[in-house]
Amino acid sequence: MSTAADASVPSVSTHILDTSAGRPAAGVAVHVSARPGRDADWRSLGGSSTDADGRCKDLPALPEGTTHVRLDFAVEPYFTDKQAEAQQDAPANRDSGPGVFFPEVAITFAVAPGEHYHVPLLLNPFGYSVYRGS
Repeated sequence: MSTAADASVPSVSTHILDTSAGRPAAGVAVHVSARPGRDADWRSLGGSSTDADGRCKDLPALPEGTTHVRLDFAVEPYFTDKQAEAQQDAPANRDSGPGVFFPEVAITFAVAPGEHYHVPLLLNPFGYSVYRGS
């Protein structure tokens, strides 16, 4: 049930699509941190993992006064497991070294009270893209 206080707190959701496989990325750990100002310290809020649809449906709620959010995606285990299962199209090694070029992805963004922020991550072994979704 929503309360008047809830209307002043921003909310966040995310999902991950593996563009190299053309499907959702399941089992990726996502950690949420927040801070109440540009110069404030980050506060760890906890995390979740993506489901079979690549979505985190139970991310921790943001505290009142949050102005910045950081999502940390632990993508290395996801790609390491995929390579071990021989499901990954990209070769395990490239000139740049082991197959996981970006072992983690950290996305930091500003939020406003009462707004919802959906931040999809489009992922492949050698690149990623994010945007504010709907």
